Amino acid sequence: MTIAARVLTFLLPLIMAACGSPELVSVSAPEITKKARIAFGAVQVNDVSLPSHAAADEIHIREDDGTLSSSSGVLWSDAPERAIALELSQNLARLTGRRVASEPWPFEAFPDARLEVRFTELVATSAGSFEASGQYFVGVADGRRERSGLFDLSVAFDPKGGPGAIARARGQLILDLAEFIAGDGLK
Repeated sequence: MTIAARVLTFLLPLIMAACGSPELVSVSAPEITKKARIAFGAVQVNDVSLPSHAAADEIHIREDDGTLSSSSGVLWSDAPERAIALELSQNLARLTGRRVASEPWPFEAFPDARLEVRFTELVATSAGSFEASGQYFVGVADGRRERSGLFDLSVAFDPKGGPGAIARARGQLILDLAEFIAGDGLK
Protein backbone atom coordinates (compact mmCIF):
# COMPACT_ATOMS: atom_id res chain seq x y z
CA MET A 1 0.00 0.00 0.00
CA THR A 2 1.40 3.40 -0.95
CA ILE A 3 1.91 6.17 1.58
CA ALA A 4 -0.89 8.20 -0.01
CA ALA A 5 -3.28 5.24 0.29
CA ARG A 6 -2.31 4.75 3.95
CA VAL A 7 -2.85 8.43 4.72
CA LEU A 8 -6.23 8.35 2.93
CA THR A 9 -7.23 5.19 4.80
CA PHE A 10 -6.38 6.93 8.07
CA LEU A 11 -7.97 10.30 7.22
CA LEU A 12 -11.18 9.13 5.54
CA PRO A 13 -12.88 7.95 8.75
CA LEU A 14 -11.84 11.19 10.48
CA ILE A 15 -13.23 13.30 7.64
CA MET A 16 -16.50 11.33 7.64
CA ALA A 17 -16.81 11.71 11.42
CA ALA A 18 -16.18 15.44 11.18
CA CYS A 19 -18.87 15.83 8.55
CA GLY A 20 -21.29 13.85 10.67
CA SER A 21 -23.95 11.57 9.37
CA PRO A 22 -27.40 12.96 8.65
CA GLU A 23 -30.21 12.62 11.16
CA LEU A 24 -32.87 10.19 9.91
CA VAL A 25 -36.49 11.02 10.68
CA SER A 26 -39.17 8.34 10.57
CA VAL A 27 -42.92 8.68 10.69
CA SER A 28 -44.78 6.78 13.38
CA ALA A 29 -48.33 5.68 12.76
CA PRO A 30 -50.93 7.86 14.49
CA GLU A 31 -53.68 6.19 16.48
CA ILE A 32 -56.73 5.19 14.48
CA THR A 33 -59.99 5.73 16.33
CA LYS A 34 -62.42 5.46 13.41
CA LYS A 35 -63.57 2.58 11.23
CA ALA A 36 -64.70 2.92 7.63
CA ARG A 37 -66.81 0.67 5.44
CA ILE A 38 -65.77 0.38 1.83
CA ALA A 39 -67.26 -1.36 -1.21
CA PHE A 40 -64.20 -3.51 -1.95
CA GLY A 41 -62.77 -6.61 -0.29
CA ALA A 42 -59.24 -6.01 -1.53
CA VAL A 43 -57.51 -2.80 -2.63
CA GLN A 44 -54.08 -2.33 -4.16
CA VAL A 45 -52.38 1.01 -3.49
CA ASN A 46 -50.23 1.82 -6.51
CA ASP A 47 -46.99 3.74 -6.15
CA VAL A 48 -47.79 7.35 -5.33
CA SER A 49 -46.68 10.23 -7.51
CA LEU A 50 -44.96 13.08 -5.65
CA PRO A 51 -43.57 16.45 -6.73
CA SER A 52 -39.77 16.34 -6.95
CA HIS A 53 -39.20 18.21 -3.68
CA ALA A 54 -41.46 15.78 -1.80
CA ALA A 55 -39.82 12.74 -3.41
CA ALA A 56 -36.36 13.83 -2.26
CA ASP A 57 -34.71 12.35 0.82
CA GLU A 58 -34.31 15.80 2.37
CA ILE A 59 -37.14 17.32 4.39
CA HIS A 60 -38.23 20.49 2.60
CA ILE A 61 -39.95 23.47 4.18
CA ARG A 62 -41.81 26.13 2.20
CA GLU A 63 -40.90 29.58 3.48
CA ASP A 64 -43.35 32.51 3.66
CA ASP A 65 -42.08 33.83 0.31
CA GLY A 66 -42.81 30.48 -1.41
CA THR A 67 -39.22 29.27 -1.69
CA LEU A 68 -38.27 25.80 -0.52
CA SER A 69 -35.40 25.16 1.86
CA SER A 70 -33.90 21.89 3.00
CA SER A 71 -30.93 20.53 4.86
CA SER A 72 -28.95 17.48 3.88
CA GLY A 73 -28.37 17.00 7.62
CA VAL A 74 -31.98 15.81 8.14
CA LEU A 75 -33.39 13.07 5.91
CA TRP A 76 -36.51 10.94 5.78
CA SER A 77 -35.65 7.43 6.99
CA ASP A 78 -37.30 5.81 3.95
CA ALA A 79 -37.81 6.85 0.34
CA PRO A 80 -40.86 9.16 0.50
CA GLU A 81 -42.76 7.57 -2.42
CA ARG A 82 -42.39 4.09 -0.91
CA ALA A 83 -43.07 5.27 2.65
CA ILE A 84 -46.22 7.19 1.76
CA ALA A 85 -47.65 4.30 -0.30
CA LEU A 86 -47.00 1.96 2.64
CA GLU A 87 -48.46 4.41 5.19
CA LEU A 88 -51.55 4.89 3.04
CA SER A 89 -52.10 1.14 2.54
CA GLN A 90 -51.54 0.36 6.23
CA ASN A 91 -53.90 3.14 7.31
CA LEU A 92 -56.58 1.95 4.87
CA ALA A 93 -56.17 -1.64 6.09
CA ARG A 94 -56.51 -0.59 9.74
CA LEU A 95 -59.46 1.71 8.98
CA THR A 96 -61.41 -0.81 6.91
CA GLY A 97 -60.34 -4.25 8.10
CA ARG A 98 -59.99 -5.22 4.42
CA ARG A 99 -57.04 -6.63 2.47
CA VAL A 100 -55.12 -3.55 1.42
CA ALA A 101 -51.52 -3.63 0.24
CA SER A 102 -49.19 -1.46 -1.76
CA GLU A 103 -47.74 -2.76 -4.98
CA PRO A 104 -46.42 -5.22 -5.86
CA TRP A 105 -49.64 -7.05 -4.94
CA PRO A 106 -48.66 -9.88 -2.56
CA PHE A 107 -51.78 -12.08 -2.85
CA GLU A 108 -52.73 -14.74 -5.41
CA ALA A 109 -56.24 -13.38 -5.99
CA PHE A 110 -56.30 -10.05 -7.78
CA PRO A 111 -57.54 -6.95 -5.93
CA ASP A 112 -61.08 -5.66 -6.45
CA ALA A 113 -59.81 -2.11 -6.89
CA ARG A 114 -56.60 -0.22 -7.54
CA LEU A 115 -55.93 3.14 -5.90
CA GLU A 116 -53.58 5.66 -7.45
CA VAL A 117 -52.71 8.92 -5.71
CA ARG A 118 -51.01 11.85 -7.44
CA PHE A 119 -49.84 14.66 -5.19
CA THR A 120 -49.46 18.16 -6.59
CA GLU A 121 -48.37 19.45 -3.17
CA LEU A 122 -46.89 17.72 -0.13
CA VAL A 123 -44.83 20.08 1.98
CA ALA A 124 -44.32 21.47 5.47
CA THR A 125 -44.52 25.25 5.80
CA SER A 126 -42.49 27.51 8.06
CA ALA A 127 -45.82 28.80 9.41
CA GLY A 128 -46.55 25.38 10.93
CA SER A 129 -48.80 23.46 8.58
CA PHE A 130 -48.15 20.32 6.57
CA GLU A 131 -50.14 20.60 3.35
CA ALA A 132 -51.18 18.14 0.69
CA SER A 133 -53.25 18.48 -2.43
CA GLY A 134 -53.77 16.31 -5.45
CA GLN A 135 -56.05 13.74 -7.01
CA TYR A 136 -56.88 10.09 -6.41
CA PHE A 137 -58.16 7.48 -8.85
CA VAL A 138 -59.94 4.21 -8.09
CA GLY A 139 -59.81 1.70 -10.93
CA VAL A 140 -61.97 -1.42 -10.97
CA ALA A 141 -61.93 -4.27 -13.47
CA ASP A 142 -65.36 -5.81 -12.87
CA GLY A 143 -67.46 -3.08 -14.50
CA ARG A 144 -68.35 -1.21 -11.32
CA ARG A 145 -68.11 2.58 -11.35
CA GLU A 146 -64.56 3.90 -11.42
CA ARG A 147 -63.99 7.03 -9.38
CA SER A 148 -61.68 9.96 -8.95
CA GLY A 149 -61.57 12.93 -6.66
CA LEU A 150 -59.54 15.89 -5.55
CA PHE A 151 -58.10 16.43 -2.08
CA ASP A 152 -56.72 19.43 -0.26
CA LEU A 153 -55.67 18.70 3.32
CA SER A 154 -53.63 20.42 6.01
CA VAL A 155 -52.35 19.45 9.47
CA ALA A 156 -50.96 21.96 11.96
CA PHE A 157 -47.67 21.40 13.80
CA ASP A 158 -45.35 23.42 16.01
CA PRO A 159 -42.50 24.70 13.81
CA LYS A 160 -40.27 24.81 16.91
CA GLY A 161 -40.73 21.02 17.22
CA GLY A 162 -38.24 20.44 14.42
CA PRO A 163 -38.13 17.38 12.16
CA GLY A 164 -40.01 15.20 14.65
CA ALA A 165 -43.00 17.55 14.58
CA ILE A 166 -42.93 17.59 10.78
CA ALA A 167 -42.84 13.77 10.70
CA ARG A 168 -45.80 13.50 13.10
CA ALA A 169 -47.75 16.00 10.98
CA ARG A 170 -47.02 14.04 7.80
CA GLY A 171 -48.18 10.84 9.52
CA GLN A 172 -51.44 12.49 10.59
CA LEU A 173 -51.93 13.98 7.13
CA ILE A 174 -51.58 10.57 5.43
CA LEU A 175 -54.07 9.11 7.94
CA ASP A 176 -56.48 11.99 7.16
CA LEU A 177 -56.00 11.25 3.45
CA ALA A 178 -56.76 7.54 4.01
CA GLU A 179 -59.96 8.47 5.88
CA PHE A 180 -60.95 10.86 3.10
CA ILE A 181 -60.33 8.32 0.32
CA ALA A 182 -62.12 5.55 2.24
CA GLY A 183 -65.19 7.75 2.67
CA ASP A 184 -65.12 9.51 -0.69
CA GLY A 185 -63.57 7.10 -3.20
CA LEU A 186 -63.85 3.54 -1.92
CA LYS A 187 -67.54 3.55 -0.89
